[in-house]
Parts: sequence; structure tokens; C-alpha cells
Amino acid sequence: MADSKISSAQFLDQTRPEVSSDEDVVGRVLNGELALFELLMRRHNQRIYRAIRAILRDDAEAEDVMQETYVRAYEHLAQFEGRARFSTWITRIAVNESIKRSIARGKLDPLELENVEREDQVMPSFQQPSPTPESNASHNELRSILEQAVLALPDGYRAVVMLRDIEDMSTAETAEALSLSEANVKVRLHRAHELLRNELFSMTRGANAQAFEFHASRCDRVVQVVMARLRIQTTQ
Repeated sequence: MADSKISSAQFLDQTRPEVSSDEDVVGRVLNGELALFELLMRRHNQRIYRAIRAILRDDAEAEDVMQETYVRAYEHLAQFEGRARFSTWITRIAVNESIKRSIARGKLDPLELENVEREDQVMPSFQQPSPTPESNASHNELRSILEQAVLALPDGYRAVVMLRDIEDMSTAETAEALSLSEANVKVRLHRAHELLRNELFSMTRGANAQAFEFHASRCDRVVQVVMARLRIQTTQ
């Protein structure tokens, strides 16, 4: 695949998704316009970063895997058949690269991936990082948000959540304390969790889009490294 030059104005204009579809850009890259591969990276860097970060949980390593993802995608670009969206296709490559890296580092047991959907598996616990002043402040903020959400629950649900989830009482103990049947406690707890989930998402909705952001300077760094590697590959 040969390289090609485009002006800065042309490049900035073409980064807009509505100007040219991913599939069109892929076709042009396959026809020799290597420089346009940068468009695909910049369009999908945020999603790729988030997918990798969710698996690796290591920020620095995520950039390395992003680079490998794009190199692998370029090497196999001719295999993209358009049956799925390009964003889905390249995200899958990112996931596979992340899993391979995790297994190689001994951070992921392949059997966990096979068993994760089995209903008889015990629910895994959160893996807590070492506490820092920043994380402590974050925990305090989360606690406050949770308290607000619990207090906003209807009367019949709030007490069940308080006793079962916060006081860690058993279903039987909660039923006895509230003069309810155990079945009723389970139903109320399930419905309360649904209400809490909706409330928590509502309270944090404004922050969702900003979570795990891949900032412009990092985007530039990954793009530059990948493009340099691809140019070397195409001249060998």
C-alpha cells in the first residue's frame, strides 16, 4: 500500500464522519492512500481506548495495545468485508489484542472467559486498587451519591435496601424485622435495585461521556507512532 499526501485543510475536513464513511475510507486506503488511515484512527480512538482499558485496567499498557490494534487492523484491512460496521470490526481486534496481552502477562485466566457466562459461577468481587488520597475522595463522593439515591427510594423499598444491602442482614432476618414474607423481601429488593440503577445513572449521566476520555495529546501520540510504523512497513 503506497502512501499519499493530503493537505491539512483536506485532512481536517475529512475527519468528519459525515464526509466519508469508514467503508469508503477503507477502500481508499486499500487503493494506496495510506495517509487516510489516520482518519480511521482518529474517529475510533476513544472507543478503542475504552474497550482496551476495560480489559487491561492499565493506562500505559492501553496505549501499547492500541498501537498493536491499529497495526493488526491495517495488516488485515483487506479482510474487512463490510458485513459488520468497521467500528465493530476494529473493536473486536482491540478486544482480542487486549485479551492476548492479559493472558501473556498472567493477568487473565483463559478459563475465566469461558466460565463468565455460566449461571452457576460465583459472582466475582471488585478488585480494589491501593487507596490513594484521590481514590478516598472519590469513594466519599460515591458514598454521598449512593446515600442520596437510597434516601430517594419509596418507603416500601428503602428499608429493605437499608437492612439487606447496607446492614447486610439475611433475607430471613429482614423479612422478620419488617414483618414481610421472604419472597416479598426478594421482590422489593430486586425492584429497589432497578430503581437505584436508574437513579444512579440519572445522577451521573452528565459524567458518562467524560469517563475514560482519550485526550487529544494522547490521540496524536498514538496516531503518529502507528503511522510511522505503517510507513516503514510499506517501504520494506
